[in-house]
Amino acid sequence: MSTPSPYAVLSPTAARRVFLTLSFTRWFPVGLVVGLLTLWQLERGLSVAQAMTISSAAGLTIFVLELPTSGFADAFGRRPVFVVSAIVNVLGSSVLLLAHSFWAFLASAVLMGIFRALDSGPLEAWFVDTVHATTPGADVDGALAAQGTVLGVGIASGALLSGGLVWWHPFTGASALVLPVAVFVALNVVHLVAVLVLLREPRSAEHLDTSGARRAIASAKESPTVVRDGLGMLRENAVLRGIIAVELFWSVAMIVFETFQPIRLAELVGGEERAGAIMGPVAATGWAVFAVGAALAGWSSRRIGVARTAILARILNGLGAVVMGLVAGPAALIAAYGVTYLLHGSAGPMHSALLHREAHARNRATVLSMNSMVASVAFGVAAPLLGLLAERTSTQLAMATAGAFSILGAWFYRHALRAERSRAAVPAAASQSSDHPVPVE
Repeated sequence: MSTPSPYAVLSPTAARRVFLTLSFTRWFPVGLVVGLLTLWQLERGLSVAQAMTISSAAGLTIFVLELPTSGFADAFGRRPVFVVSAIVNVLGSSVLLLAHSFWAFLASAVLMGIFRALDSGPLEAWFVDTVHATTPGADVDGALAAQGTVLGVGIASGALLSGGLVWWHPFTGASALVLPVAVFVALNVVHLVAVLVLLREPRSAEHLDTSGARRAIASAKESPTVVRDGLGMLRENAVLRGIIAVELFWSVAMIVFETFQPIRLAELVGGEERAGAIMGPVAATGWAVFAVGAALAGWSSRRIGVARTAILARILNGLGAVVMGLVAGPAALIAAYGVTYLLHGSAGPMHSALLHREAHARNRATVLSMNSMVASVAFGVAAPLLGLLAERTSTQLAMATAGAFSILGAWFYRHALRAERSRAAVPAAASQSSDHPVPVE
């Protein structure tokens, strides 16, 4: 019996298994720092405005690189781009561990921005195209919902481990926040190894022969063309334009529950280390309910549709962010955080499923990266402005303002909702006009 080529196209089941495994190794380390990153920066001397500026730098780096890197991935292969992203992730997290100044944190943020730009799209595009290679046109909302569940469980597990490491605090001469950041770096190395071992593409897509090298060089040189073509896609496709516009608003809400949450908690409990110890189990709970929200979205989409589920989750998520800004006690803040993350988990997979309906194999990574690019620039512009608003007024006002603004984004799903209705009407009309209806499998 001959051994199958490691570059052969995987079955949908095998591709799903690799997709979910690498999603876990990618996001489990994030749980170690998801609730501590801002506290880590504040403890090492940064102000709230400086911490927000650091976040802005990462977002703007992603914005600059998203389309060029996605075009590179579409032209040259998803695996090599994803491998490079994992390497940059190790470098950026290592600098984060060693940083003691604004400029060192800025360098780490830029590296992590490069990582996010490279990481955004290739794995998901690889999975969808692998499935479509054997099942053309198949919807992937179920697999994306499963990925959301894996992502939530992974980050929740990492956050729980992080909280335990902070409480343990074995190195009394150092900050209690050092150990979780160090473990974060180590787990990023594990992810890199997993990518190298598990992710495979057909040889024609990733083999570095002469023509492949020429494609890579051409892709790097033609970044302006990639950007122009991406903007052309938005100009011509109202559904895609609306879906991506939602991300402008959604990313502002993320500032509330990803960045302001630990700052507000530190204000309520009296210090970064105390907040850091609490944020471990809090973030674990948040990401656990995120996983539940992703599973509920898969259930809801089969009953009311993908677009309606996305709209509902988006509105309620924004309302949750507003409530986080209005509550006055730590228990109420944590409860609002949990509900908001539940809805965040529901919104993500549905948003991605709507994007994939408008993409094709030749531009799937580019479409995903345009979405991420818009989120990054919105985050990059809004974060320092909200940081200044928090310093000049209050953290609560900044949080409520961001949450209220984010709700407006649900309006831009209207074109996707119309397209979904048309999509559902086509097979129904075909069935009614046929004397021999085609059975639905």
